[in-house]
This record gives sequence, C-alpha cells and structure tokens, in this order.
Amino acid sequence: MVSTMTPAQAKDANGNGTGTNGGTDAKGASVVVNAIAVLRTFTADEPLLGVTEIANRVGMHKSSVSRILATFEQENLVERDPETKRFRLGLGLIAVAGPLLAEMEERRVAYPVLRQLTEQTGETSALMLWNGDEAVCVEQIASHHQIKHTTPLGARYRDAMSASVQVFLSTLPAERVRELLRSGTITYPGLDDAGLEAYEARLQDVGRRGWAGNYGESSMDEVGVAAPVRDHRGDVVAAVLIPAPRFRVSKEQFESLGEACVAAAAKVTTRLGGRTSS
Repeated sequence: MVSTMTPAQAKDANGNGTGTNGGTDAKGASVVVNAIAVLRTFTADEPLLGVTEIANRVGMHKSSVSRILATFEQENLVERDPETKRFRLGLGLIAVAGPLLAEMEERRVAYPVLRQLTEQTGETSALMLWNGDEAVCVEQIASHHQIKHTTPLGARYRDAMSASVQVFLSTLPAERVRELLRSGTITYPGLDDAGLEAYEARLQDVGRRGWAGNYGESSMDEVGVAAPVRDHRGDVVAAVLIPAPRFRVSKEQFESLGEACVAAAAKVTTRLGGRTSS
C-alpha cells in the first residue's frame, strides 16, 4: 500500500516530527515570536511608537500589529498616549519582570554600592548584565544633578564603544568578538580590518587596566566608564557603569571616574563572594 502521509506526519510517526498538530504548534510559536518582536521595538530613545512604525520595523501587517497591541493594552503591557494615540510600554511589564529582578543576586548586592557611588561622584551609576550579545541595565541610581545621563531599567546596549559593552567583550574569545562585530550584532559603523585590529587591542587594554571608557565616542555629549564585577569563579557576571554629561567631565575627572568605578565593582565582587582580578 502506498503511504499518503505528509513528510511532517511521517516524521511524527517515527517520533521525530510535529505530526498533524505541527501547523498549529508552528502558528502558535510564530504568534509569540511576533508579539515579542513588537515589544522589542520600544527603546529608551524611542519610547512612543505608532502602529505603522511598529509594523514597518517588524515586517508585519498593521492589522496584526493592532491586534497584538490591543491584547497588550488589556494586560497593561502597553499603554496609549492620550494626545498622540501612539503606544508606550506599560507598567504591567514591571509586574512581569519584578520576580526576576528580585531574584538577581547581583542586583541586590550592588544596590547599596551604587547608591554610595552616586553620592561619591555625583553622577548616575548603573549595573549592567550581559545577555549574550548586548548589555542590559538592571539597576540604576540617578544623579542628583538637573542635567544628567540616565540608563532606564531594561535598556539594551550594542554599541561597540559603549563602556559596558567593552567590558563584556573584553572577556570573550577573539573569534566571538569578530563574529559579533562583522555580523553587525555589535554595531561599529565603517569597521574594516585595521579598525578591527585596533578595537581588539583596545579590549586587551580594558582587560589590563581594569575599566573601559567612552569619552564621547558613542554620543559627543556623553561619557561613560565601566568596570567588571566577578563571581567566586573569577568570571565576569556584571559591570558597574557611570554615565555622565561630557561637559561636566574633564579628561582628568574621567580617569577619576574610572578609578571610582573599579573600586565600586570590587566592592560588589566582594559582596558576591568573588575575588577581584589582579
């Protein structure tokens, strides 16, 4: 007898495929992926977005985006601006992320150190974690100055010149760093072979010096310094970051901020039961 099973069903008969429910499962998975993509279009730089903007960025039809946003709005994951009718992320996300943030030991032990660092320097301090291909802010203590640089919780950084990104990249194998840069996952506009070599040398210097700096290289109005936090194995598990307005930080003060950042990161390392790098 000739089999009339489809390839997907045949695979399922051998225990390896999705079977007759494969289409349903795939459709359900794609809906979740699309919903996540919609959420990720919102950034600290562009917190308000319209349906058309989101649809263009995720490559979906506007009607599909509207349905996703309507569901999110019901759950308070997004909210609509009453004047522009555009969307922003909603407070419901905090309820979702709250248990995760509360569980993060790095965040818990770093908090008092960050408060002390902000009091000492007068500038914003933040704790960054590495998410495989980006640095993510999980805690922040804002500067008391009226003009300051802030790093919202959940903000993601993929700029090669970002101080925290430099810290994390300096711990990765050279091949992985090249892969992230050449693929554009970590952004470095106009990168060529010579520039790649220079950047790799820069990361080596970060490792030797113990902190990374960004003196107006990502944005001419901002500076940043970051230093690694290590666990009991000596692995880098986080970075302490100090972002500040450039006009308030001279080159000499920049070095001082770097040293203060290293000291704060060492305190967090100790509180985690880790050992600071020699």
